[in-house]
Amino acid sequence: MKPWLILAIVILGSLVTAVVIGNQEQTTIAARDDWQSDAKPTGRQTPVIVELFTSEGCSSCPPADEVLARLERTQPVEGAEIIALGEHVDYWNYIGWSDPFSSPAFSERQGAYAEAFGRDSSYTPQMVVDGRAEFVGSNWNKAVTAITQAARAPKANVEITPARKNTGAVSLQVRVGNLPAVTAGDTVDLLLAITEENLSSNVSRGENARRRLNHKTVVRQLNLINSAEAKQGASFSAASTVTLAKGWKQENLRAVAFAQERKSRRVIGAGIVKLTDKPGANVRN
Repeated sequence: MKPWLILAIVILGSLVTAVVIGNQEQTTIAARDDWQSDAKPTGRQTPVIVELFTSEGCSSCPPADEVLARLERTQPVEGAEIIALGEHVDYWNYIGWSDPFSSPAFSERQGAYAEAFGRDSSYTPQMVVDGRAEFVGSNWNKAVTAITQAARAPKANVEITPARKNTGAVSLQVRVGNLPAVTAGDTVDLLLAITEENLSSNVSRGENARRRLNHKTVVRQLNLINSAEAKQGASFSAASTVTLAKGWKQENLRAVAFAQERKSRRVIGAGIVKLTDKPGANVRN
């Protein structure tokens, strides 16, 4: 073989190898960038309440349930601590599948949001961020935008302290301090939600028949535990004893306390704590 031909083959082989290595490096970088998009940010974060009104009887709800789970799992918004509340409404139960996690209280709560947002009716899946924005719950981009905006708003400090544990019950102390500027003439409600993680159902009827539906966070109970005059800089507190229903797994339970203006529906402070934490522990946000 002639020397010039050997040299040409060597050069061509080097070029092919360089292209292959370059493509591999680009693939690695792309994968790393995708991983970083789901990385949890560090530093102090502002709690943001993300509510999803959903139902196992609604065929368009599972994708929204997945969005809620991903938001909570990945915490994609820098400066925000996303607190997810999956609230299962009961108005889908009539079509063949009775959602075991549904409650008329959640349907009523969604109706109050419809009035506040000037909507004629409720729909699923609906996501509400800090009581300030609402949209179709499967819209990831709108969720991230709304959470980003909500995290910039001034918030009250919320402390939750598990005070005492008995068989089948947990006592909690909740304190709200340093209320931000609030709507004149409004009232601030302090609500306590008990959530359970990692629940699922094998749906046998209705629009999701023959599907197994998984839920990252489900609200088991939501109660008003105190109210106060909406006054900037004010503080108030409440005590509550949570009775744990049979079948709830305490290791998967969390208490979420949040302050919300009654008329405007704005959430102006929130905190979260695991019910497995030792008495005396507290979370402040």
